[in-house]
Amino acid sequence: MKKTDSKDAMTASQHIDNYIKELTDWRGKMLNRLRNLILEAAPDLTEEWKWDTPVWAYKGNVVAGGVFKDHVKLNFFKGASLQDPKGLFNAGLDAKATRAIDFSEGDKIDEPALKDLVRAAVSYNTAGGKKK
Repeated sequence: MKKTDSKDAMTASQHIDNYIKELTDWRGKMLNRLRNLILEAAPDLTEEWKWDTPVWAYKGNVVAGGVFKDHVKLNFFKGASLQDPKGLFNAGLDAKATRAIDFSEGDKIDEPALKDLVRAAVSYNTAGGKKK
């Protein structure tokens, strides 16, 4: 689903498309792959453009994608409340609510585990913030 940014006529998805196109190195490819996996895992997510950052939401913010000099970050807004049986979270482990996964150049993505984590985050939001 595409949500329109109130500041201009571009949809959030178009903002994200442009953002990825501007990243001409491995980070753009990585963010694009992560975006596709997120949307495959939970097709009902809405793409939003907040804080100049791609955000995927369903009954609240689920996950955001950040790009840094040496890594791409997926930040799960309620990650501290999620089970992570495959140990994907490797950043922000001391935060009260969030947890993140940092991907560096050449990192392999555990696609099934990432999709499970995205679905768990959506389920958490759907349940009104209660663990299932």
